Amino acid sequence: MIIEERQITDQLIQDLIDLSRDWAEEESCYGYRPNKKEDIIGNRIFVAVEEKRVCGYLLGNIHPSKGMKSIMEDGTPYFEVEEIYVIPSRRSQGLGAELFRYVEERLKEDVNIIVLSTATKNWKAIFHFYLDELGMDFWSARLFKRIV
Repeated sequence: MIIEERQITDQLIQDLIDLSRDWAEEESCYGYRPNKKEDIIGNRIFVAVEEKRVCGYLLGNIHPSKGMKSIMEDGTPYFEVEEIYVIPSRRSQGLGAELFRYVEERLKEDVNIIVLSTATKNWKAIFHFYLDELGMDFWSARLFKRIV
């Protein structure tokens, strides 16, 4: 398994679009739709590759904070994770955690905070992953209820 940051190429964009299509078909997240090229361009892309196949990715970017005063002063650079995805056959094997930790190591000179949001339907499992396994802190929650 190779985990690395990659520059954007047409092939990488297509690989990520294909994976995001698979993810959308899982229906594991509220409102998730497959990526388009413009959703990927401009992000830093980190991939897990096995036998020349991307089997996991994390994409996001560095931003200056604004309005997050409970955790950092305005203007503080932080990394916002837009997506982290691992193919079903490689889940629960530590690959997502390895990918996240690689990103932490790569970014520690540029930022000291990583932020992400999740729309997963399996919030208990994802909270275990982010809080217990990766040591993230809970900051806020946004809940919804459909009225029919």
